[in-house]
Amino acid sequence: MSLFDERATRSYCVAVRWRRPEGLQQLDPGAATQLARLTALEGFARSIIVGVVPLAALDALGSKAAVSYAFFGGAALTLLITLNIGRLERAVQRRWVMMIGAGLLVAAASMYAVVDGPLFAIAIGFHSTAASIFSVCLSLYIMDFIGKAELTTTESRRMLYNGAAWFVGPTIGGWLWSHSMGAVPFIVSIVTTTLMVAYFWRLRIHANPVLRGPTRSVTRPWHNIVRYFGQRYLRCAYAITTARAIFWATLFVYGPIYVIEASLPTWAAGVFLSAASATLFLSPLVSRVADRFGLRNTIVGAFVLMAASMVGLAVLREARPIGVAFWLLGALGGSTIDVLGNIPFMRLVKPRERGAMTTVFSTWREVSFLLAPLIAAAALALGEFWYLYATLAVVLAGGACATTFLPRRL
Repeated sequence: MSLFDERATRSYCVAVRWRRPEGLQQLDPGAATQLARLTALEGFARSIIVGVVPLAALDALGSKAAVSYAFFGGAALTLLITLNIGRLERAVQRRWVMMIGAGLLVAAASMYAVVDGPLFAIAIGFHSTAASIFSVCLSLYIMDFIGKAELTTTESRRMLYNGAAWFVGPTIGGWLWSHSMGAVPFIVSIVTTTLMVAYFWRLRIHANPVLRGPTRSVTRPWHNIVRYFGQRYLRCAYAITTARAIFWATLFVYGPIYVIEASLPTWAAGVFLSAASATLFLSPLVSRVADRFGLRNTIVGAFVLMAASMVGLAVLREARPIGVAFWLLGALGGSTIDVLGNIPFMRLVKPRERGAMTTVFSTWREVSFLLAPLIAAAALALGEFWYLYATLAVVLAGGACATTFLPRRL
């Protein structure tokens, strides 16, 4: 019997209302570790192809502008689906929503290996939708099983496991691509997704009868959006995660291309992404810094670091090997916000609105993948790609400003 089943059994007798029993607020650390392992499996399934996809897209589509349009189209498709995940979860149980996400990830990996042209944008859409579904479902499970006081520790552990997956995956994928084994990363992604599904069913998280709330009428996505952005603190939480995600979207799409344009070896693109992901190994240190200086101050400092790195790239203008150091400096700030960025939302959202508000909150991924290629396409249209870095520096500075509006004590 898994940890979740044991807790479900002990809690079932007192689960007469939707609100979680106090015992569920204080799960032992095993729950956080199991959720972290699940995150790592999903992370490896995506990370092994994350550096390959932009290079494959460049080969298939022929130019950075076409790559930007493909990622823009894929993100638009994902945004439409993500806003309706709440409806999907009410139609089928959450565990089956997870299975839909896994199926889309397998479909995307399969399509990457064989398609080009407009179909490549659809594959990107499937890939991004799978990530969004997993993010929504896992966020809901974390808020169901983990108490507010343990969120920082839980997120730190989860990012540590995820960092291991993203440290290894891009390097392996890049090496395989550079050695003319481009289909292998996609096959490994499919196998890892299958293992993730097996581990998810082994955990039997869905067995907890306390997790499902009372039946309500389905709220339209537009109403959820209006309700979400009508709350000041939730707007700040969205700004934090979206600004952070725009940086990561830029790094993972254009970072590998930057490495190639800087006259570095092809395999260095995967190493670069692994090095950027390796900053997640500092998650325990980030947790201690947040405890010492405060969550809000730590997030502001991370945004300042990221904005400074983008200013450095803008000053360089052309792709140069030294520019990789600026990318990695920004990744250090981005990883800090990876650990802490979701906590304001998790602590400030009202329990009765978690499902609806999490669906809206999770659109940060799609919005970032809409804005990053849109900004890049505009920069290319103006003839100066460094405009992308200057614009991104302004966006990250805006994220720092939004953070200052959060309560001093979260």
